[in-house]
Amino acid sequence: MSGLVLALWLAGGSLLGMIYFRLVRYSADLMVLGRRGGQLYGLALVLMRMAGLGGVLIVAAMQGAGPLLVASLGMLIGRFAMMRGAI
Repeated sequence: MSGLVLALWLAGGSLLGMIYFRLVRYSADLMVLGRRGGQLYGLALVLMRMAGLGGVLIVAAMQGAGPLLVASLGMLIGRFAMMRGAI
């Protein structure tokens, strides 16, 4: 695997991690606030979030162990950025 491909998987995993964990916060807010239809919409976001993450990680796994590990590392970096409030 070339370094450029792994760098792209790392960047994509970081972006995916930031989007994923921002949606975690948003769907939790929807479920807790109790607006009309908010719980159903929050549940739909949870299912879409899981499907998107699963799809990306399956594609990374089809490329090999390197891209899968680097994409997972990118997810951790995105999680760290969101939990620290950097974005």
